[in-house]
Amino acid sequence: MHDPIRIGQLTIRFLIDRSDSKDSMALFELTVPPGAKVPAPHYHSNWDETVYGLEGSMIWTLSGTATELAPGGHLFIPRGAVHHFINRSEAPARALVMIAPGVLGSEYFRDLAALMAVGGPPDPARVGEVMARHGLVPVPG
Repeated sequence: MHDPIRIGQLTIRFLIDRSDSKDSMALFELTVPPGAKVPAPHYHSNWDETVYGLEGSMIWTLSGTATELAPGGHLFIPRGAVHHFINRSEAPARALVMIAPGVLGSEYFRDLAALMAVGGPPDPARVGEVMARHGLVPVPG
């Protein structure tokens, strides 16, 4: 298991990084406290994403449709589908996230964590640059 990556209030812990699978997939645990700042709506063209609820509850919005993800629930996010999530509950939420193929790995999250470590609100342009470099496309909300 890899060391946890903290981005603001979020924690990402890779169980299988892309390098562990020769870029065939990546698997990480995502922990989201109540009311945490979360990524802006976005999409990616080079991989599919599957989210499986472990604990607590999050609302995932996929192509404009909101779905509650509770323990045991899952959501498939195909390439090109705009999505985002939030924890509106009063308890932390955890989910497993699988990316296939493994073209996104811990490098993306470490780059974002480095931006957040500077202090103060992150520069949206710099966040957008990091997203673009790793294949994520922000969508204006």
